Amino acid sequence: MYRRDLKLPFDGMHEECGVFGIYSNETRDVAHTAYYGLYALQHRGQESCGIAVAYANQVRYFKGMGLVPEVFDKEHLASLPEGDIAIGHVRYSTTGASSLLNAQPIVFAGKCGKTALAHNGNLTNTKQLREELIRDNAVFQTSIDSEVMALLINKYSDGDILQGVLRACKLFKGSFALVVMTSDKLIAVRDPFGIRPLVLGKNLDEYIVASETCAIDAVGGNVVRDIRPGEVVVIDSEGEHSYFLEREKCSASCIFEYVYFARPDSVIDGCSVYAARKEAGRILAKYYPIHADIVSGVPDSAVVAARGYSEVSGIPYVEALAKNRYVGRTFIQPDQSMRENSVSVKMNALRANIRGKRLIIIDDSIVRGTTSRKIVRMLREGGAKEVHMMICSPVVKHPCYLGIDMQSYAQLIGANRSVDEICKYIGADSLTYLTVDQLKETCKSAKLDFCTGCFDANYPYALDDYQADKHKFE
Repeated sequence: MYRRDLKLPFDGMHEECGVFGIYSNETRDVAHTAYYGLYALQHRGQESCGIAVAYANQVRYFKGMGLVPEVFDKEHLASLPEGDIAIGHVRYSTTGASSLLNAQPIVFAGKCGKTALAHNGNLTNTKQLREELIRDNAVFQTSIDSEVMALLINKYSDGDILQGVLRACKLFKGSFALVVMTSDKLIAVRDPFGIRPLVLGKNLDEYIVASETCAIDAVGGNVVRDIRPGEVVVIDSEGEHSYFLEREKCSASCIFEYVYFARPDSVIDGCSVYAARKEAGRILAKYYPIHADIVSGVPDSAVVAARGYSEVSGIPYVEALAKNRYVGRTFIQPDQSMRENSVSVKMNALRANIRGKRLIIIDDSIVRGTTSRKIVRMLREGGAKEVHMMICSPVVKHPCYLGIDMQSYAQLIGANRSVDEICKYIGADSLTYLTVDQLKETCKSAKLDFCTGCFDANYPYALDDYQADKHKFE
């Protein structure tokens, strides 16, 4: 069975990463602003985090393994100087091992002086680009694609960081939302398909870029707009300037941002995540009615959908699972044994609410199936008479290579099982999924089209031979 970086298979999908950047027209404590921005993006990555600050033609940074408040205690946050630019990153390792060496931002001394880079996404041609750089005598310190990006930007910059970014990004295939910082510039880049989200905000005379609007809200800023697919936004002492990479004919935003990744209070490409999730529940109720006594959602991402189902169906919404608020997201743990243990301590059935009841339980997705199986068993042991599971997305049949850590068919229960077979495996009385068109309907207010490759193999990029090897049944 396929293993990437010796990691065991998982039951669920992991966030990619979260990026944050701030440009201030005066020297101040921008590190604290970055800290609060990363705190708001903590749901996108819980393995490592880091902040880099530009000051007096220098860059100082700190990064570590763990959650934002664990890494940046009072002492470490105070060690970062006042400055006028800062970037930050929270990480889950979709490429490269989970280690401090691979934590971001990547900071290096190059043709444009001290430079820092943070990246959300995943390049599909990393192997080729890395081999070409090694032939040019490049030396790598990490195993992540972000370092490849940093070295290529430096290679093509010739003293002009913007030209380095524009020339290097033409070579990248895959998904990338970048923030790049020099001593006098903050640059934000979104890939030509707009696969990963990136948004621009302001707070008085300060510019902010972040993976989600919730981070801009958290630091008191106002959302200005989404950065467009293929757009390169340069922020310096003269203000904001836009340039464009070669643009694609269509966009392909990752639809799982609305299903699971993003915070419900974020708005991505003009579509409210909360509204999209609620509409998913409403569509399930409209097209797939079930006779039941109560409806509930798996916390936290499916709770909104369950309320939407309740509104349309008239079936009362009742909490069926209690969540331990001191346990992080189950699916973001880097080791399978940790994930399986955290399922048990993360949630427990509310027996008084479900005993003797016919229950509809709504979840955002099923990937491997083991967590769903445990949840169904937990509900039955708690006294539920019937357990009908409904999913706010289609069957995940194909791997993702654009920033979600599910890169093998062997990891996907939906790759070679029918819905009835999946239902039998998880032990539910019935199992219902949304169709691809129904899922798109939930996000109809979004300004971009979507990547649905994990459902129907309709990827925006063709697979290279070496990458396709990962996707075979194993």
